[in-house]
Amino acid sequence: MRLGINTFLFTSPFTNQSTRLFPQFKKWGFQSVEIPIEDPSHIDPAYVKAQLDKHGLVCGTVCACVGPDRDLRGNARQQQTALRYMKKVIDQMVVLDCPTMIGPIYSAVGRADAVPRDEYRRQWKTVVHNLKEICAYAQKRGRKIAMEPLNRFETDFINTCDQGLRMIRDVGSRALTLHLDTFHMNIEEKDQATAIRKAGKKLGHFHACGSDRGTPGNDHIDWKPIARALKAVGYRGDVVIESFTTDVKVIARAAAIWRQIEPTREEIAVKGVKFLKRILR
Repeated sequence: MRLGINTFLFTSPFTNQSTRLFPQFKKWGFQSVEIPIEDPSHIDPAYVKAQLDKHGLVCGTVCACVGPDRDLRGNARQQQTALRYMKKVIDQMVVLDCPTMIGPIYSAVGRADAVPRDEYRRQWKTVVHNLKEICAYAQKRGRKIAMEPLNRFETDFINTCDQGLRMIRDVGSRALTLHLDTFHMNIEEKDQATAIRKAGKKLGHFHACGSDRGTPGNDHIDWKPIARALKAVGYRGDVVIESFTTDVKVIARAAAIWRQIEPTREEIAVKGVKFLKRILR
């Protein structure tokens, strides 16, 4: 398992200039970088790939950024905008030599409202239809998609491992896998290790975050069963720290980070990677 860092901890949006972070990431002991692509125009993927190579890093994952205008269960315009955006991101992944796009690709983050059961079923079928298209596009280009359940405050659509696995079954594409996150599972799953074991070979990506979005290990999560479960299912993908602080204002607002959770964001990275190396050893 490689250890990675999501760049939202330090910057938004990620641009060519953000590659200046790479030497520090390498020094801290990370092997991979998770790059949120808020808009494909923000980066020259060939330049970013060259900088990754220069510093001995890889882009293990790119994070799809899905706002209200990119919603696979939204109106027709929102669906088409989301599909065009994701296809552009997949094209950039080829240049970046990045295998996997991750995140809550099925719906705009923050869309959470009770809907009648019939309406939920209709939305589900719409997402299945759209994911079939985007997964076919990814598969032709040798890429994968890891779909992330979010907690109930960020979506009303897919909150649990079980729901994610159901979507994967309904889409029926080898390109679609599951992305689990300890922060969201801490809210939605009865037992995180059980959810990981249930995901099994469908587990395509993993976020290691503190229960409060801070440093993994400096929280109340029971990490030892999580580490055992990852090993039991033969997980070989990246384990990425995706934590947020008040330093990056736009992300802090989106993730409801209203206070200083840890002394510094550097501490989250440094102490987090040391803890994960120890617990996953």
